[in-house]
Amino acid sequence: METITFIIAIAGCLIVFFLRPILGLAVYAILSMWFPYCVGKVSLGSIDFSVGRIVIIALFARVLLDTNLVNHFKVIWLDRLVVILFAAEIVAGFTTIPAMKLIENRSGDFFDMALPYFAVRIIITSKQQYITLLKAIAWSAGILAIFAGFESLTGRNLLDLGRNIGTPQIRLNFFYRAQATFRHSIYFGVFCGMTGVVCMGLVKSVNKNAFVYKILIALMLLGSFFSMSSGGLLTMAGALVFIGFYKYRLYWKQAIVGIIIMCGVVEFISNRHFYDVIDRFTFNAQTAWYRSRLFEVAFFEGGMSGHWLTGYGLDDPGWGEIINVGTGTDMVNHYLLELCRYGLIGFIPFCAVIIVAIKNLFKDFWKINNESDQWLIWCVAGGLFGVLLAFNSVSLFGQPMTMLFMMFGFCTVEYPSMLRR
Repeated sequence: METITFIIAIAGCLIVFFLRPILGLAVYAILSMWFPYCVGKVSLGSIDFSVGRIVIIALFARVLLDTNLVNHFKVIWLDRLVVILFAAEIVAGFTTIPAMKLIENRSGDFFDMALPYFAVRIIITSKQQYITLLKAIAWSAGILAIFAGFESLTGRNLLDLGRNIGTPQIRLNFFYRAQATFRHSIYFGVFCGMTGVVCMGLVKSVNKNAFVYKILIALMLLGSFFSMSSGGLLTMAGALVFIGFYKYRLYWKQAIVGIIIMCGVVEFISNRHFYDVIDRFTFNAQTAWYRSRLFEVAFFEGGMSGHWLTGYGLDDPGWGEIINVGTGTDMVNHYLLELCRYGLIGFIPFCAVIIVAIKNLFKDFWKINNESDQWLIWCVAGGLFGVLLAFNSVSLFGQPMTMLFMMFGFCTVEYPSMLRR
């Protein structure tokens, strides 16, 4: 597979290098989706390079040749925070992880997350470019979802490319858990849920073929269902609920107050904590119980004791023994994963990136008079809300995290001044 990876990567690099940067970014996004993650990586020393990691280098080389893009790029606080996040993780990791292993781990994620973010930040300078990228994502993910549907109905993954994906699991009696080109069905489900809702922004922004994009969006959302994953379904459900609130967006403050009050009421009158509600949306009561116990052990039963500042690194924190499952800790919560690995030194910048991205997204939102532009912003917010909600029940790697950081870049694209271009 390394030879195939190398050939596809070289072809991708050549295509990216000779296309306009926005089309090169679209090619990168498509290749990241379609070429299975962690398959046939090309090794350079002790660092592994996937197709996406190789192509993103070519994309930045292409960007550097476009002096107009480079000269007009202005650093904002979100850019600084993304760099600070990785720097903070390295600082925390030096106290818990062997230096070479830490550098390899963080370098890989920097290629998969930070570089796609900066590619979006530098390349997309107009609304039309943003729409072009969304169209490419919609077509690519929509077609991928068709393969996932076949996999879910038959149990045959036509995109396994020689991977050992094990025996497919059946849920709801009839459906296999589809994972397509992804490492796990959960990741595929979350990816489809978040991208499907973000691409809903196309519905009010394309002048023709809107019906075609509606079909592609429906396929992406079906892809989330075909994953037969509670994380994927939670992403999709949360995002669609957020989208459904669009007509009542002027009442967002009242909605937040109402949610806080409901959580407080559940906490006061119920024998379960309010966060148990999210975990009820699972296919398995045992996994729901485990997710709640993981949270309780981390915060209330000494799980983080002595490790609040720099975390445990990449080692198992041993919480499985406290939970009494007798095995290693399955960190099915992305917030806890960040806190556990890098402590508050990594967790605080991670939260800051999310908060500042959302703040940038809604900057001057209420001053926009064009409803299609407001709808674009709302759909990005819906996709973010869905995946940030799902973080409570799954920790993500690979393609979903690449797309999430690209979405952080989308948050800066949505400035009203740019939408009018």
